[in-house]
Amino acid sequence: MTTHLSTQQANINSNPSLILASSSAYRRELLSRLQLPFASMSPGIDETPLAAETPPATALRLARQKAEAIATQLNQHEPTLIIGSDQVATLDDLQIGKPGNHDNALKQLQLMRGREVVFHTALCLLDTRTNATNPLQIRDIETVVRFRDLSDAELDAYLRIEQPYDCAGSAKNEALGITILSSIKSDDPSALTGLPLIALTDMLRNAGVSFYK
Repeated sequence: MTTHLSTQQANINSNPSLILASSSAYRRELLSRLQLPFASMSPGIDETPLAAETPPATALRLARQKAEAIATQLNQHEPTLIIGSDQVATLDDLQIGKPGNHDNALKQLQLMRGREVVFHTALCLLDTRTNATNPLQIRDIETVVRFRDLSDAELDAYLRIEQPYDCAGSAKNEALGITILSSIKSDDPSALTGLPLIALTDMLRNAGVSFYK
C-alpha cells in the first residue's frame, strides 16, 4: 500500500477527510487543482475485465471497487470521502486498455489512427460517514477523441519519446500525446486525463464539501 499526502493547505474547517484511491500522478495533480487537502492510496485491485462486460460497466465496476478497497483499510469511525476512478477506451465494439509495452502501444495507435475512439471515465465517490444521505455516487463520463492519421514512423517515434504504456489508448493528451489527436469532445475536459473534475465537484458538493471557506 502506497500513501501520498497532498501539500495543499486546508481552506476548510469541517469537511470530512478526502482520499484518492489511486497511485496515479496524473490524478493526484488533477485533484490538487480543487485546493482540498487529500491523501492518495493505491487500492491494489485486479483490473481484469469480466467476460461479456461492456466497457462502461468495466470502468464503473473498477472505480467502485477501488474506492471500496480503500474503505476496508480505514478506521470506521473516521468520516471519509473516497474517490475512485477508472478509464476504458473503445473503438467500435473493441475495448482498448493500457498497452503495457511498446509493441502493444504501436498496434493500438495503428488501429486508432484517423478514427474516433470513445473514452469512458468512471467516477465514484464513496461516503463512509454513518449519517451520509448519499453514500455512493457514481457516473460515467464519455469523451470522444479523433486520432490523426499518422504514419507508422511517426507513431513509433512518438511512443519512443513519451512511452505512454500505462495509459489507455497509448496517448497522454496532457503532454506530447496532444499532437497525435485531431479533436476532443467532452463536457468534462479533465476526464480524458483520468479524473473528471466537473463531475467530481458536483459529487463533493452533494456530499456537503465546501470549497471556499
